[in-house]
Amino acid sequence: MEKNKLLQIGSFGQSIWLDFIDRDILRSGKLASLIEQDGVKGITSNPAIFEKAISSSDDYADDIAELLKYSHDSEKIFYQLAVKDIQTAADLFRGVYCEKDRRGYDGYVSLEVSPFLANDTEKTIRQAVELWQAVDRENLMIKIPGTQQGVPAVRRCIASGININITLLFSLDRYSEIIEAYISGLEERLSEGKDISKVASVASFFLSRIDVVVDPLLKDTEKATLKGKVAVASAKIAYQKYKAAFNSDRWNKLADKGAMPQRLLWASTGTKNPEFKDTKYIEELIGPETVTTVPVETLAAFKDHGNASNTLETDIALSQETLDSLSKVNITLSQITQQLEDEGIHKFNIPFGNILRLIDKAKGNLITTAKDFTKS
Repeated sequence: MEKNKLLQIGSFGQSIWLDFIDRDILRSGKLASLIEQDGVKGITSNPAIFEKAISSSDDYADDIAELLKYSHDSEKIFYQLAVKDIQTAADLFRGVYCEKDRRGYDGYVSLEVSPFLANDTEKTIRQAVELWQAVDRENLMIKIPGTQQGVPAVRRCIASGININITLLFSLDRYSEIIEAYISGLEERLSEGKDISKVASVASFFLSRIDVVVDPLLKDTEKATLKGKVAVASAKIAYQKYKAAFNSDRWNKLADKGAMPQRLLWASTGTKNPEFKDTKYIEELIGPETVTTVPVETLAAFKDHGNASNTLETDIALSQETLDSLSKVNITLSQITQQLEDEGIHKFNIPFGNILRLIDKAKGNLITTAKDFTKS
């Protein structure tokens, strides 16, 4: 077996994507090294990641100043900055995307629509199309939140041939809706005589945030031993749903035309509770036909001391029992997952708003400088 612990994950059929992007990692050769030496096969981004990238360095200052010459629309400027980074990353992953006999399986780079649009189907679709055309890379995935309004947006984007990463999934019921959106979108596309073999999608199931909310509710109850187990249990049941959907007669008709299954992607894999092992959410969900997207720190931790084994289909009955037993201590998981979905949108709204304010501040500085220059 490979000595590199990250490469060992790949031997079980799981792909590692990096949950991070900034210009330093793109330009310094660090990302290229992760691809070549550690088998990283894709990138995910979100508003919080871009806020950190833009606010923590001067790498974007010149581009912002240049773009402000032509537009004062802060959101438009942000997406021009993001598109440039995403294009660079997509080009670095081009070789992965084009791997012989695995073309289109990995090598994707994800860019998210504005979280401000999470509850607006039509505007989400419009921006997804705009970003898809702006990046102009076949190994792009547009991220759409898995809200109630996001579900029909996913279906229509898939039918249009846009690769989609559905983000902020917490609920098993919502995941079932997303599976239906993907399959029905492909069916619509096929009925129009269009190619479905190049359309790709992942469903991003968020993990650690579930335990952050559930675990305090378990304290001092008869089910306190379930602490740290609910997120993994949900993910394991989600995988059983995946297997059922993508091995059905309905799916096989699409697969015969070249359709690729919508893989599950494990997100929010950084451990937030210091009582748990820092590689917990990777180690407990390794299995075939899945993706795990990992923050830089968690990636380094797993490479140093992680354990790779095929864990995804162990203790399935116990996982279902774990979920079923929550009601015995008056915990309603559906209410918690809805709460997490709402909070997730809010948590992305904040950094997205911060990005726009950073650009507004740069705009104000330029205007002040220009006024001072004319006075002199």
